[in-house]
This record gives sequence, structure tokens and C-alpha cells, in this order.
Amino acid sequence: MITAHLTVDPHFEVGSINRRLFGSFVEHLGRCVYDGIYEPGHPTADAEGFRQDVIELVRELGVSTVRYPGGNFVSGFRWEDSVGPRDDRPRRLDLAWHSTETNEVGLHEFAGWLEKIDSELMLALNLGTRGTLEALDLVEYSNIRGGSTLSEQRVANGRSEPFGVQMWCLGNEMDGPWQLGHRSAEDYGKLASQTAKALRQLDPSVELVVCGSSSAHMPTFGEWERVVLTEAYDDVDYISCHAYYQEKNGDLGSFLASAVDMDHFIDTVVATADHVRSVKRSDKQINISFDEWNVWYTDRYHAEEELTGIDNWPIAPRLLEDVYSVADAVVFGNLLISLLKHADRVTSASLAQLVNVIAPIMTEPGGPAWKQTTFFPFAITSRLASGTALEVKLDAPVYDTAVYGTVPLIDAVATHDAETGRTAVFLVNRSQTEEVTVTIDIGTLGGVAVLSAQTLSDSDIGARNTLADPERVGLADNGSAAVAGGTATVTLPAVSWTAIELG
Repeated sequence: MITAHLTVDPHFEVGSINRRLFGSFVEHLGRCVYDGIYEPGHPTADAEGFRQDVIELVRELGVSTVRYPGGNFVSGFRWEDSVGPRDDRPRRLDLAWHSTETNEVGLHEFAGWLEKIDSELMLALNLGTRGTLEALDLVEYSNIRGGSTLSEQRVANGRSEPFGVQMWCLGNEMDGPWQLGHRSAEDYGKLASQTAKALRQLDPSVELVVCGSSSAHMPTFGEWERVVLTEAYDDVDYISCHAYYQEKNGDLGSFLASAVDMDHFIDTVVATADHVRSVKRSDKQINISFDEWNVWYTDRYHAEEELTGIDNWPIAPRLLEDVYSVADAVVFGNLLISLLKHADRVTSASLAQLVNVIAPIMTEPGGPAWKQTTFFPFAITSRLASGTALEVKLDAPVYDTAVYGTVPLIDAVATHDAETGRTAVFLVNRSQTEEVTVTIDIGTLGGVAVLSAQTLSDSDIGARNTLADPERVGLADNGSAAVAGGTATVTLPAVSWTAIELG
């Protein structure tokens, strides 16, 4: 029998959990918007054309914030195209995804949809092909109550109250050569600083996210963060991180340890930000907005789906529609554990994306919507993780990986809500063959019991939920979870994710 031990103690605090940690991301890409959240002819469509079956699933998912409208899309986007009478909105060619954007869903429509799901709007600004003035215009249109031409234009377009957008992304992945308007770190940092200063003159309450690296594997990683923050440290609140993971060359062991890379990524960016803080002798702390993260089989997209041709600009093509397995969901759940383990510095995050495009929710035009395997860890973690993230003391066996070296078979984090007295423990078992019995020292929690214990696993770790079989994979109650004498025990199946609620 393989065993592991961890200690959960409310005194071992990492930091308060910001609800923005459970954000998502909607980009005008593929079928995320059109045929995803919006399909006027669908049997469940409401008066505004939004699919109510999708709305119900998004509510169940527990999404707190949605980053919009991109992504790579934003670097060619003219925000003015997305407001005003629909019949007057232009059709544009989107260079990022080689598609046609109809602008049928724009700022007002999307903000209305967010009200239906009770989520906060996080807007990205185009600093790729536009600049400070256009950013100011959008903030004025969105956040100023009235009395100016742009704010009165919003009122005339049907929105008397401001949108009141708090979080703004200063561009997207500006370190990437694929990005329209790609710049050097120094040039981007200066533009971001200039834009941030201007936005604060207009609305001092805004929270601003400067672009960090689009991947920890970029050749400029680390140095990009240092240079950009040297230029913009005093003007921004967050620096972004983006990371995607996939199984490569059949190396499941390394893939299951992907969160090790996310941990290192976060720690490195924090160290770099704190270095710049020290050099500047600043009292200000820069936190992380991990505003793109997921499992994404990028090699599959480039090989099979990329659109080309000067006369080939489809509307809402099927792009990036990865179908996730149990193994993918276990890694996904482990990435959520990593974010919670860094709750003191990662105070905003956006699962990329929400519907159809590398998403936890899938739809068929005119047909059903269903949950991917990744839906379950996100929904349960969003519901149970509240209060404070705790540093667990973990003692677990290890195994060797080709990519990340020696890593623990078990990864875990806990959260504790002092108001309700409830504690949640999230665990993954990375073993491909063996179940692991975990004992958890919970003596400091007092007299608690297991309120729920749910596990995502399957004898076939390649099992998926599909249109043909949408309920093939789901959560199961873990009957092994028990409490006796200040100790909880639970048995974790091979390649599994588990959430335990104690109270």
C-alpha cells in the first residue's frame, strides 16, 4: 500500500482567496461567442439571443470574472465597431484567427450577458494596433456617468448607467511575435506606463494588468518581466501570466506533473516583480493576474485547424475545440491547486476559455450543451474554496519525470473559511497505476466530519464526454473518506482529482 500524510492547520495561512481567482475568458474566436453563448435560433435562446442552457451551466461553473474580448483578437479590434445599432456595425476581418467578425455581439450585449450569469467584466485594451487615446476613449465610454460625448453616446446606445469596469488589461501577449503590434519589452513597457497614467487621470479607481510573458518557455521570459516592470511598476497593479499544458510524445508522467511548472512560473514572476520593487525602493506590491491558463493541445491546432487563404474568412469556424479526457481533467484540477497555493500573490485568474474553444462547456448548434471533464474540478473548487488558502505540510512518495525531474506522487492544498468553520482539501494522485491512502492531520480543526468527498477518476483515463455520450465521465462520491480522532483518511485512485469538504 502506498501512503502519504499531510497536515491541515488554519494557522498555516498562504493568503486570502480572491473570488477573481475563479474567472474565465471569452474571446471572439471560433464558436466561443457565436454558436456558443449566443445562438438566436436555438430552442433555449432568450429574447436577446443567448442560450439559456449555457447560462445555467456557466452559473453552475461558478465563474466570477470574465476577461473579454481577447486574446489575440483584441490586438486588431476597434471597440467602436461593437457599439451602436447592430445594423450599422461593420464586418471586419480578424487577422488573429483568420475569420470574419460580424460584431453582432458587442460590449453592451456581452455586459448584459454577464448580468445574467452574475459575473464581473474584465476588459482588454488594444495596445497592438492602437494606443493611449483609443484606450482613454473606451474607458470614458464605459465608466463615465455622463456629460461627455462618449459617455452620452453610451447612454444613447441604451445604457444609462456606466459599465463600471474595474480591471483592464493593457494589451495581450505583447511579447509574442505572432501578436499584431508586437514590441520589445522596453517599447511596450513605455506604452503601458503612458497609457496607465492617462487612464488613472480619467478614472483613478481602475485596476491595471500589464502584459507578462505569454509562456514561461518564451526566450525572453524573466527579462521581459524585469524590463516591462522597470518601465511601468508604479503605474500598474498586476502582471499577467499565461500557461497552457498538453501531453507530448506519450509522456503521461510529465504531463501529470504540469502544475510543477506552473508553481515555478509563478514563483519566478513573483521574484522578478519583487526584485524590481527592491530596486525602485517601492512600498507597492505587484500581484499576478494568471489570465490565461488551461490544458490546450496547441500542436493539434496548428496541424489540423489553422485557416489560410486571402478569400477564406469564415464566420465562427470550429477552432480549438479540444475534447478533454479524464487525465486532462486531473491535470486541470492540479493547476487549480497551484493557483490556490499562491493565493497571496495570484489574486486574479482566467480559465481560457469558457465555451467550445478549449472550454469546460461544449455546445452543438440547435442541439444540447454539455460538460467536459474539466468542468467538474472548476465547479467544485469554485464552490468550496473560500476564506483563506492554507499551506499543507505534505509527506508523499516521489516519482521521476523526463521533463520536471523528481516530483511528489500527491499534490494538495487546503482552504479554510473562518466564518462558516468549513475546510476544503483538494488532492491529486499522479500515480498511473497505484491508489494512494492519505492520512490528514486535522486536530486543530476541532470536531469536524466529512460533509462531502468527490473524486474524478475512471478505469479509462482517456474517457471523454462527447455529443454522442455527454455523461460518460462525472464525479463520484468517495466513500473511503472518514474522520476519526483528529485524523481524516481518504484513498485516492490512480490518476485522480479529489475534493473533500469538512465541517
